[in-house]
Amino acid sequence: MNRFSPKLSLKSPIALALTVTFSASILSACGGGGGQEETTNTPASDSSPAASGDGLKLGALLPVTGDLSSIGQNMPEAVKLAVDEINACDGVNDKPVTLVSEDSQTDPTAGASATTKLAEVDQVAGIVGAFASSVSSAAIPIAAKNKVMMISPGSTSPVFTEEAKAGKFEGYWARTAPPDTYQAQALAALATKKGFKNVGTVVINNDYGVGFEQEFMTAFEKEGGKITDKEKPVRYDPKAATLDSEAAASFANEPDAVAAVLYAETGSVLLQAAYKQGLTEGVTVLLTDGVYSDDFVKQVGQTADGKSILAGALGTVPGANGQALETFSSKWQEKTGKDVTAFVPHSWDATILLMLAAEAADANTGEAIQSKILEVANAPGTEVTDPCEAMKLVRQGEDINYQGASGNVDIDEYGDVVGSYDVWTVKEDGTTEVIDKVSPAE
Repeated sequence: MNRFSPKLSLKSPIALALTVTFSASILSACGGGGGQEETTNTPASDSSPAASGDGLKLGALLPVTGDLSSIGQNMPEAVKLAVDEINACDGVNDKPVTLVSEDSQTDPTAGASATTKLAEVDQVAGIVGAFASSVSSAAIPIAAKNKVMMISPGSTSPVFTEEAKAGKFEGYWARTAPPDTYQAQALAALATKKGFKNVGTVVINNDYGVGFEQEFMTAFEKEGGKITDKEKPVRYDPKAATLDSEAAASFANEPDAVAAVLYAETGSVLLQAAYKQGLTEGVTVLLTDGVYSDDFVKQVGQTADGKSILAGALGTVPGANGQALETFSSKWQEKTGKDVTAFVPHSWDATILLMLAAEAADANTGEAIQSKILEVANAPGTEVTDPCEAMKLVRQGEDINYQGASGNVDIDEYGDVVGSYDVWTVKEDGTTEVIDKVSPAE
């Protein structure tokens, strides 16, 4: 994520009007060091007794604070809800599951420290996280060294695919959101579909931003488009005091649109700077899932006549649809009283997959989960969406192909899913709305 996350209007264009109202904190996941850690060493289900030493213990490493917190705040709640769900149907391997939650702070240093604690002190078998790709980059080597299975609900950097192909993770890494290899291609397809010929770029200077930038440039040029800043790509430092010069550079050379790969807190400052310099008039801003949030739109601000500065902006976000999403959305609203937001279904699915794999392996260790994660996520096997029904089939020795709320979660040998993408736009009143779908193949 790298992005992600946010409370956004994840209104999926299916019968379900899935509103992702990015009002709880979402994508604050990139900066800062210190250590606010929120740890829960009791079972995630209040009605369950504490798990004994050999019960399954999971960790969550997600951004409750930091640059991605606007998107990330609902994610730990989704993880807890998934653990509660499975504990209500007899847990894993005949024992309740215990959950330990840590705040990644959207900061690699804090994330690495929290991962070390989860792996070596709490001795979890699996971790849901991280969200920011920069945090996952710091955390995965620690998890893999300790044989802890990590499943990220939103780290989408293409770097992880290449590192997995090189054997660096030894199978202890997967994600339920597709990599930016695909989203960048989808955003390029969207730009082409809208008739844009000349597009500038501006990205946060980290694995997420630079990886996305490179994939987008390649895909857009393949479609016949021109990148206006290709010779000197604009990459901003999230710790910079001002972003005026970066804003000016990204909107230079009269682009039809600017592809902006941002985090919410710092990205809003950059786009405000572009507007104040009079650079945004007649230029469409193309955004990604990392800022898919009504909160982000509010941060960017309004024009003098009360309209959103970002009115007309377009973006992509990993799509989620189908009966599984509708069922999950109802459950989420019943349990939390909130709308489903971006990457909440992906967090739920990551947690369910970890527990199903442990049950399938008949053991509560990271090695056991790693050995069965692809088996429960992919064909062949009975397609099943309900977690408790899936757990029941696994206990009976049946092969399953879990179908998640975030999609089919068919995970390949490098930990990737492909997925499709919802196209969202910002309306004049500052709200977000899903208006279309786009796929990398387009």
